[in-house]
Amino acid sequence: MNPEASNLWRAPRWALAVMLAGLAMLGPFSIDTYLPAFSGIAAALQATPVQMQQTLSSYLFGFALMNLFHGALSDSFGRRPVVLWGMAVFTLASVGCALSGSIGQLVFWRTVQGMSAGAGMVVSRAIIRDMFAPSEAQRVMSQVTIFFGVAPAIAPMIGGFLFVHADWHSIFWFLVAVGVILFVANWRLLPETLHKDMVQPFQVGPLLRDYWRLCSNRRFLLLALASGIPFNGMFLYVLAAPVFVGEHLGLAPTQFFWFFCFAIGGIMGGAWLSGRLAGKIRPKQQIRRGFTIMFVFASLNVLLNLLLPPSPFWALPVIGAFSFGWALMVPVVTLMVLDEVPERRGMASSLQACIGSAANGLVAGLVVPLVMHSTLTLALGSMSMMAIGLTAWLAVKREMA
Repeated sequence: MNPEASNLWRAPRWALAVMLAGLAMLGPFSIDTYLPAFSGIAAALQATPVQMQQTLSSYLFGFALMNLFHGALSDSFGRRPVVLWGMAVFTLASVGCALSGSIGQLVFWRTVQGMSAGAGMVVSRAIIRDMFAPSEAQRVMSQVTIFFGVAPAIAPMIGGFLFVHADWHSIFWFLVAVGVILFVANWRLLPETLHKDMVQPFQVGPLLRDYWRLCSNRRFLLLALASGIPFNGMFLYVLAAPVFVGEHLGLAPTQFFWFFCFAIGGIMGGAWLSGRLAGKIRPKQQIRRGFTIMFVFASLNVLLNLLLPPSPFWALPVIGAFSFGWALMVPVVTLMVLDEVPERRGMASSLQACIGSAANGLVAGLVVPLVMHSTLTLALGSMSMMAIGLTAWLAVKREMA
């Protein structure tokens, strides 16, 4: 924690949480906004469904690749410069997406978008730990997750409206405006939270050795898996939303918001409760509750898909409840990850985000195309993601006992 933290931000804590949430939400917001226009973009660019899926996976792999460097760069050059450069490049990449005339161009600019959007999410986590002690950091992390949830909930509504009343290009011009707003807000308001005594020299050799040391830390890797992989139990439904919501559940593009309201509403509710429980129950107990909820509703999801025809009336609440369980435990696990290497929290945040984003990219490029044609296989895929995270947590829990 920065010893001068109390002098860096004098406005209310929630105001800092809102600004950091704006940075953290940019990645998922860039996905959710254009999903309702999937079919329209494919028709306009004469792209196949598989090619359109690559606009998601290329974004996520770009996101994962650069996440290795955002945090490390912020440990050396400061949190503020990395955030501002990230927002500037994201804005330019959004212009490139809006002007794309072929699927190849769109895939390229989506990759650049992903490479820049991660700066906000990675660095915002490090800023929270720079500014707050553990229990307070959990509350702020939970607040960020709550505010973060609002944007993805409204993103598909905005995207659907723009697609129906304008065209798919307008969605990316809208993201240009979002990038400009975030750049200006952070340029004017964001303080530098990295204390001068915590600055790390940027040297490639030592940096790679630090990454290798962290990758060899079994507890760090297990915690990163426990926090990031279960998210895909919900996220694969987001990635498959054009098929899941549009075909299996029979909802129109302008009705996609119902799916996101349940999914993001669950995240917001779980994050709110996580903040309320900070300092009141043991972290391990809170994590156990989150995994219990995910296990129960992932199992229920499989059972209902075996017994009943697809329906938004039961499918959406079940996904929302699963998201609630994930959000209840993830702020606690995330702080555990960052505290594994307190002297290099930026690098730890980078590697954690890279692991999660790489998993997201694999799910987008490999898993979703395999499972999206059936609601039962989607449910089984969701259950598998939860099981991987639960197994990782049970393994690391024994080591922490």
